Amino acid sequence: WSPQEKVLVHPSVACFVTHCGWNSTMESLTSGMPVVAFPQWGDQVTDAVYLVEVFKTGIRMCRGEAENRIIPREEIEKCLLEAISGPKAAEMKQNALKWKKVAEEAVAEGGFSDRNIQEFVDEV
Repeated sequence: WSPQEKVLVHPSVACFVTHCGWNSTMESLTSGMPVVAFPQWGDQVTDAVYLVEVFKTGIRMCRGEAENRIIPREEIEKCLLEAISGPKAAEMKQNALKWKKVAEEAVAEGGFSDRNIQEFVDEV
């Protein structure tokens, strides 16, 4: 195990290859990190669709070949290069940083998340 939130903001990290579980999805958005989405099942597929098609912060890796779902190294290389230096890389990074800012504003004092939590506490 490693502290994923710290790893994702390290200057040496250029993109995040993720299965798109909910926590990883939120961590990619709050860190401003573009993703290579590699969902396996359940909500991961929906999360990947949002990251790639709605938030436009990443690209989708193929699911692999045959029953064992082995991903060819060429596909991994292609996706990494596209996310880091491809024609859409700058746009993905810019979008990722935009969502990071939105998340920071939401949890800041007076932000909508902060206000919603306070309203909940006041009701209880």
